[in-house]
Amino acid sequence: MSDDHVYMTLAEGHEDDTRWAYGTGFEDPLQGVDTDVPDGVDAQELAALCVTLADDALVSAQRLAEWTTRAPELEEEVALANIGLDLLGQARLLYSRAGQVDGTGRGEDAYAYFRDAGEFRNVRLAELPNGDFAFSIVRLLVFSSWRLAHFERLAAHRDPVLAAIAAKGVKELAYHRQYAAEWAVRLGDGTEESHRRTRRALEQVAPYLGELFTAYDVRDEVVAVLSQVTEAAGLPMPVYRPLPGSGRAGEHTEHLAPLLAELQGVARAHPEATW
Repeated sequence: MSDDHVYMTLAEGHEDDTRWAYGTGFEDPLQGVDTDVPDGVDAQELAALCVTLADDALVSAQRLAEWTTRAPELEEEVALANIGLDLLGQARLLYSRAGQVDGTGRGEDAYAYFRDAGEFRNVRLAELPNGDFAFSIVRLLVFSSWRLAHFERLAAHRDPVLAAIAAKGVKELAYHRQYAAEWAVRLGDGTEESHRRTRRALEQVAPYLGELFTAYDVRDEVVAVLSQVTEAAGLPMPVYRPLPGSGRAGEHTEHLAPLLAELQGVARAHPEATW
């Protein structure tokens, strides 16, 4: 199976080639959407869900931003930066929705810049250091496959705002998954060294898969994608044994606090500043 075949197969159902990052696009996904919380939807549960999804996206975007000036090629640097912008845009919308419905009236900056590591609810996979290019690609493949499957479900959520955010996000996430799948096949089916590194990346990601699969009922879809890509790349499927603890409960690796310190430094040094 060629990498082009994998790319096209994963693209089925997502043929819209719109790849504007949230930060640079011109379409407002929330234009005309009713912002009232529907009857029967628990506002606190909705806010908590929005925060977890936003935390996943913000932390992932920060890791992708670290590839700026460091990616193997300029084209990949631009691609990874734009994927990060997509995720940053999702985080902004989700934080804003959380502040609307949780009773605090907090804005997106309050969630992003003025919470400590123990208050973040992102999955731990997102916060791991980038490592080499193979690791970042495998992590992106897993993360985008998982998030896409979840967002496809959320597009039918009873809250119209969350549903609109998810529907918009599906387009970006489909591209993220395609990009990562294409690169995973190139690396796995490339040189002996690239194959070795990609196989090692799968082994490094494997312990964190359990947290993804217990958080949402999307295991079969994610496993199907990973099986398809690893088969095409001549790589073994990762065998996961869940690690104890959960990022959803605020239990993080030692890597999150330094990441947040860099992300939040300017905002905390000048908390009243406007830009």
